[in-house]
Amino acid sequence: MKELFNKTFRINYLSTVRLIVLFYVVAVAIAMLILGMPFFHQEGVELSFIDLLFTAVSAVSVTGLTVVSTADTFNAAGKIALTFVLQFGGIGIMTLATFIWITLRKKVGIRGRQLIQIDQNRATLSGLVQLILQILKIILLIELIGTIILSTYFLNYFDTWQEALLQGFFGAVSATTNAGFDITGESLVPFANDYFVQFINMILLTLGAIGFPVLIELKDFIRGNSLEVNRHHSFSLFTKLTTITFFVLIVAGTVLILILERNDFLADKVWHEQFFYSLFQSVTTRNGGLATMDVSEFTTPTLILLCVLMFIGASPSSVGGGIRTTTFAIMLLAIYNFAKGRTSVKVFGRELDNEDIIRSFMVITTAAMICITAIILLTNLEPSFSIMSITFEVASAFGTTGLSMGITPELSTAGKAIIIVLMFVGRIGIFSFLFVIRGKVTQDGYHYPKERVIIG
Repeated sequence: MKELFNKTFRINYLSTVRLIVLFYVVAVAIAMLILGMPFFHQEGVELSFIDLLFTAVSAVSVTGLTVVSTADTFNAAGKIALTFVLQFGGIGIMTLATFIWITLRKKVGIRGRQLIQIDQNRATLSGLVQLILQILKIILLIELIGTIILSTYFLNYFDTWQEALLQGFFGAVSATTNAGFDITGESLVPFANDYFVQFINMILLTLGAIGFPVLIELKDFIRGNSLEVNRHHSFSLFTKLTTITFFVLIVAGTVLILILERNDFLADKVWHEQFFYSLFQSVTTRNGGLATMDVSEFTTPTLILLCVLMFIGASPSSVGGGIRTTTFAIMLLAIYNFAKGRTSVKVFGRELDNEDIIRSFMVITTAAMICITAIILLTNLEPSFSIMSITFEVASAFGTTGLSMGITPELSTAGKAIIIVLMFVGRIGIFSFLFVIRGKVTQDGYHYPKERVIIG
């Protein structure tokens, strides 16, 4: 029977990347089955196939774009079921699979390790199972602490401890996985003046988006210091590069929003309101999707800025999408060093591999072409929407961010299908997308004489 199954579906003949993509497709199908169960819905609610598919892909890709109101569609049990989908969508399919294998006392073979390697963007096969276990422990610990803090604090907002616990639990999972879903029906707008709730959410959003390797290295650094060992701990180039880029983008986003909106949205706000509105919106573009205000109230220059920030997205090996922070950083470093007349890119006492530089430009170029194509298609399919709102929706979907100018529920079936594809590609990553569509690799049997061409 197993041989027949493998022969029928050619599982053994699929490349590792294609198998990962297949797993995510299966995850979407399972999410549809879970979220489509009538006893998870509010009384009288019925979801169409396209809306159910959209919700499932948005949850698995932890995007947060919604065509239906989460609060009005799902009951308490349904909201808990949704958090489960957000959980395995955020930490990655292979993290969940590895946990199940270990729980069942199964050995993770070479094929399984290759799948983990692709899913977590790792360069080697060594230490992958231990890596997955560390990721799982760290994420669950962050969510537990977040749930305790938010649930306790929400007793000030909700009448019963059960409602406060549900809001705190869902909020902690949604923020940590950068899912962008909410069960208040208004995102974090009700907490626009509650800086404690905003601060906790920003911490959770940052921990989820900054990258699992960064969290593991930080944990090892703290543990080493507490045990008075590892005094000469050195962070990896990845951690240095992605962390600095991550926080530079947040600071730059905050400052630019303050400048661009000082005479518009922020004009009638006091200084601390201006600061927190700008800071939170900058943080959430890293991949959060939660908002403390209606982003459509921003001016066009600010909306363009948010599109750029969402397009960049979160760090590699995190819960986020986009082209990723390191890709953006390497592109800037390569341009700067080329302008300086240098033949290599050096940073933090290390020299970047030329292949990584080429890969970065490939990711950015491919991502740009995909997004531009989506914008052109949606502009023709949805003529009633402005080009700005469509561009914002595309950047949010590709970056798996979840912010919207409010057009998501009004999209046509074809429009929703395009956004679904963008969310899926944003979740699996550009390289996985390229490996899925490319043909079999062949070695050239011969070469022609090389000739230079004019560039630029």
